[in-house]
Amino acid sequence: MSRTVDVVVLEGDQTGQELLQEALRVLAPEVIRAPLRFIPFDLSLENRRRTQNRVVFEAAEAMKQAGFGLKAATITPEDPSDVGSANAILRQEIGASVILRTGRRIPGVRPIAGIHAPIWVVRMAVGDAYGAKEWREGEGEDEVAYRIEKISRAVCRQVCEFAFLHARKVKAKVFGGPKFTVSPVYEGMFKEEMDRAARLYPDVPYEPQLIDATYALLLSASGEPLVIPTLNRDGDCLSDLVLQLFGTIAGAESLLFSFDKERAIKVVMAEAPHGTAPSLYRRNIANPMAMILAGAALLSYIEGAPFQAASRAIYEATLECVQSGVRTADLGGSATTTEFTDAVIERVKAKLDVWDALGELS
Repeated sequence: MSRTVDVVVLEGDQTGQELLQEALRVLAPEVIRAPLRFIPFDLSLENRRRTQNRVVFEAAEAMKQAGFGLKAATITPEDPSDVGSANAILRQEIGASVILRTGRRIPGVRPIAGIHAPIWVVRMAVGDAYGAKEWREGEGEDEVAYRIEKISRAVCRQVCEFAFLHARKVKAKVFGGPKFTVSPVYEGMFKEEMDRAARLYPDVPYEPQLIDATYALLLSASGEPLVIPTLNRDGDCLSDLVLQLFGTIAGAESLLFSFDKERAIKVVMAEAPHGTAPSLYRRNIANPMAMILAGAALLSYIEGAPFQAASRAIYEATLECVQSGVRTADLGGSATTTEFTDAVIERVKAKLDVWDALGELS
């Protein structure tokens, strides 16, 4: 029997919390035949306010100990004097530097512009436009707004090396890059690290492009798997575009990584890339695919045959549901949130039963 693995569960708000509950149903040990233990933390806006964000820091510490986290979408208040972004605190506290988002074809759903090969966006998780110092000077039409952004070579290196390692793993080309021609000092640092990583991994195909050209070329790229390393702001915009190109932002997972000094993964946190979707709250119509796939992705980073088998079973079962016509409204179907999850659970159990009968789980 494999060891029991702790997973820190970061509860959230509105539809985000509802979809987390659906993912946890799929990840139940009796479904996936793998021993997980869930450690919950209530990161709802109400509890973050009540604890003055103490619960967020406690959750981050628990993730550093466990190494694995599964997070629901949370509300970020607009008032800067409020509790702020739980995501920003978590990223800082666990030392995260890389976000990985995957755009993949959803069987039976027609992608935009004929794209069908997977696209992975490897996004810088800290720095750049986020958390930058901002201020204004002057009045009226003479008023000027300023912002000081920064990136570090260490984080650029982590992003670029991870991109090449991931490209090697998935047999893809590293593609794209920053606008270093306009910003040779700031964005040029990121391009230098891309080129350095290319020299370290000469077996990985490499085609650097400026970020604007990357956007344009994505609309004509179709048959080649791509891994695109990006700065924080570029990656935020690009990943939403990439996911939507495949039919819906609710169709793929998002992963957040922190690394040790040897650049081995220290913490991985999985989540859905979409927000709390207040308009869908308590209506039982939201698409749980991204949250369910987040659970599958998290399992893929846990060592041990049961976890790897469960990850594959969830991925296949989820995509097979869509292919067979079990779809929520955003994909043109009529299945409710719970009906979709029920169908995934049924298929996961069936797959593991068949694989066990064939001796593939022993």
